[in-house]
Amino acid sequence: QLQASGGGLVQPGGSLRLSCAVSGRFSGTFMGWLRQAPGKEREFVAAIRWIGGYTYYADSVKGRFTISKDNTRKSVDLQMNGLKPEDTAIYYCASTNGVTSSVYTPTMYTRWGQGTLVTVSS
Repeated sequence: QLQASGGGLVQPGGSLRLSCAVSGRFSGTFMGWLRQAPGKEREFVAAIRWIGGYTYYADSVKGRFTISKDNTRKSVDLQMNGLKPEDTAIYYCASTNGVTSSVYTPTMYTRWGQGTLVTVSS
C-alpha cells in the first residue's frame, strides 16, 4: 500500500513537504507524485527511479519541487517550495513498472495512494 501525507493549507510562496510511505513488498521501478486540480485532469508532477535515484519533473514544478527517497524507511518525499495558487490540487503518490518515458503519463501508474490535499491560498 501507498500512504500519502503532509498536505495542508499554505500561503503563496510557502513550502510543504509531502511524504509517501510504502508498506508491504514494493516492486515498482518508479515512484511518482501526480496531482489533480478541481475540474482538471490528473497530471504528472515528479518521479524517481527506485534504483539509482534518477529524478524527473514536470516543467511547471522544475526548480521549485524536489523528489527524494529513503530506501530504509521505504518512503518518497516531495519537497515543495515557492508554492503558487495553481499548485492547489490533490496530490497522489503512485508507482509504475513502465519504461522511463512512461513516468510522465498518469495512466501508466498502476498502484496509487489515497491522495493528500494541498491548498495554496492567501
